[in-house]
Amino acid sequence: MAKPIPKVGSRRNGRSSARKSARRIPKGVIHVQASFNNTIVTVTDVRGRVISWSSAGTCGFKGTRRGTPFAAQTAAGNAIRAVVDQGMQRAEVMIKGPGLGRDAALRAIRRSGILLSFVRDVTPMPHNGCRPPKKRRV
Repeated sequence: MAKPIPKVGSRRNGRSSARKSARRIPKGVIHVQASFNNTIVTVTDVRGRVISWSSAGTCGFKGTRRGTPFAAQTAAGNAIRAVVDQGMQRAEVMIKGPGLGRDAALRAIRRSGILLSFVRDVTPMPHNGCRPPKKRRV
């Protein structure tokens, strides 16, 4: 049985990866989602397309250690290292969630050398929306 001949201009020949590394992003948005169990840091361009992301779980932290400030600091450093190589100099920071990693992630972003235009807290707050679940009796 003969093997199919790959097309010359197909996407699997590495053409798309060469274009991805050549893209220069001067300004972006850094989203930090800090829950009690994990911290996820996503870096996007101004239009909202994801450039790089990292979380405490992908950095190798497992279990309850994912919610620690040190894990959030490591995740933020990993996400930002990739975009600094692509030429990002300015960024906006959006922080969401009540977790312990909020301040640690922001400290790691400030230390990376990217100029921050503003830091905004976008944690969703209900205006007395849904009824909360009943209190636990332990």
